[in-house]
Amino acid sequence: MPAVQQLFYGPISGHAFNADLSQAVVSNSSPVTHVMKKGSDGKYTTDKLLEQHLERVTSVDWAPRTNRIVTCAGDRNAYVWNYQEDTGNWVPCLVLLRINRAATYVRWSPNEDRFAVGSGARLLSICYFDPENNWWVSKHIKKPIRSTILCVDWHPSNHLIAVGSCDFKCRVFSAALKEMSDKPQTSNWMPKLSKFGTLLAEFDSNSGWVHGVRFSPSGNLLAWVAHDSSVNLVNSLSLDKVHNVGTT
Repeated sequence: MPAVQQLFYGPISGHAFNADLSQAVVSNSSPVTHVMKKGSDGKYTTDKLLEQHLERVTSVDWAPRTNRIVTCAGDRNAYVWNYQEDTGNWVPCLVLLRINRAATYVRWSPNEDRFAVGSGARLLSICYFDPENNWWVSKHIKKPIRSTILCVDWHPSNHLIAVGSCDFKCRVFSAALKEMSDKPQTSNWMPKLSKFGTLLAEFDSNSGWVHGVRFSPSGNLLAWVAHDSSVNLVNSLSLDKVHNVGTT
């Protein structure tokens, strides 16, 4: 059954659970992120504080298999937090985003070897680990994004990504990285192999900003929600036909 719990008295800007739902990471619109544990009474209480950002944390995500947390914030930074078994602490690792506006949204890829960070800089940062320097580096997808990115979602293949933004568009890009020796497969979304950052599909959301986007588990369907409370759905077999359902 669903359970209701008052975590904070302010807005929650992001949350994510670990693999078995015994822990959650929550940002309460402050520079501090809370790692919470579930007690025997089913309630979550703060166990650790992640304190590295200087501005409000805007989004968080937890990689369930590798047990890594990623956070991004209005200070234009992102950090990957690794759990140290010997000390019981979360240790931050720097991410080189190279953006000049606030980071707005972050999501791990299905294979958890990279993540995407949207921002107000009108670009998407695809981040991967550089073992030589022990930090995370990024490659940018810029064109034709014209406004702040509000949401992203990875295709199950790990090589495609959907982006929703304030320019009334939902787009699908190739996110295959030669630096990671990716070998993407062709699909209905990508009929021929395309280089990193190639725009594969673009859909209008004429009624407003795109607030949420999601691929189906098979990757064949893509859904997004817009500012007018509409739900939009497209099948990769017929990209020219967008199904729109109003919820008001």
